[in-house]
This record gives sequence, C-alpha cells and structure tokens, in this order.
Amino acid sequence: MRHNRKFNHLGRQSSHRKAMLANMASSLLIHKRIETTVAKAKALKKYVEPLITKSKEDTTHQRRIVFSYLKQKEAVTELFRTIAPKIAERPGGYTRILHTGFRYGDAAEMCIIELVDFNETYVEGAAKPAAAPKARTRRGGAKKAAEDAVVVEEGAEEAKPAKKAAPKKATYAKNAGVAKTASAKGGAAKSTHTKKG
Repeated sequence: MRHNRKFNHLGRQSSHRKAMLANMASSLLIHKRIETTVAKAKALKKYVEPLITKSKEDTTHQRRIVFSYLKQKEAVTELFRTIAPKIAERPGGYTRILHTGFRYGDAAEMCIIELVDFNETYVEGAAKPAAAPKARTRRGGAKKAAEDAVVVEEGAEEAKPAKKAAPKKATYAKNAGVAKTASAKGGAAKSTHTKKG
C-alpha cells in the first residue's frame, strides 16, 4: 500500500525521472527560465531549491554534492558564480511558477518556471529601459509621408505646408468671397463667359 506517499512519479521509472530532473535543473540554472508542464515544474522546484541553498556556502564539498545531482560542470559553475551571490540574502523561495495556459496537442497545463532574482520585471529597483518613441499610425499616404519628413528632422524650424495645399485654400477663400458678394447684392455672381445668341 502507498498510504501518504505524495511523491509524483511523473509516469517514469526512477532512473529516467532522476535524469530528466537533473537536465531540467541544469537548463533552469543556465537559462534562468524554462517552459514546461505544471507537474514537472512542481517536481523541479522541490529538486532544485535545496541545491540553490547549498550554493550559499562555496566549498569543494558543496560543489561535489551539487555536481552529484546536476552532472553538468557548466550548471554547477553558473550556480556558484552567478546565482549564489544574488540569492545570498534570500531565505528560500528561489523559483517562481507562472501558469501560461494549456498545450495544444494534449491540453496539458503549461507554465514557466524561473529564478526569482533574475526576472527584471519583478525585481525591485531594477533600472527600466528607456521607452522607444511611438510609431505614428495614421491613414493616408501623402499626409503620412509629409508628417514623417517633419518628424525625422528634429530641432529644425517648423515645417512649411506643402505648395499644393496653399492654392486650394486661396481658391476656396476667393470663391467664398464671390459668393458673399453676390448674395449681398441680391443677384447672381457675374459670369466671365458671354453667351452668343
């Protein structure tokens, strides 16, 4: 009977499970964040957090213990050189699981597991990158081209309106004046054309 045995076997034999967790832990330590299923992420969290705690004491003995679990020199080096100084003050809880939805093929619940101190979005006091200027999205080809030309030349004098726009405004103003004059006199505006009859 397996009363009170809450260990998740992940559908694998012992050797397969240990190899998989060692590989996942190494990937997590090297890349700082990996995407996997929620069940594997929870098993990985229990596997990797004691190893991160061991890295706080940088001795040959601790390195050998961690290497016996991870079996990758690069991951051990990354853990003791890069990760250990950052998590020195943290008393546990080195990883975070963020649920991302369900996998398309088999509807398995997916998540991202990451090291807490290496996500700059959540770290307090992290320097935020400068925001890039917004791209203008206006419809209309000619107007857009003229506006882009104005935006590109920063520090220059104000852009002058296009030559085509000026005559249209003048013509409109002239026509409006003619219409006002005609209505004020009570008659129709004089035509320049003469009828021959």
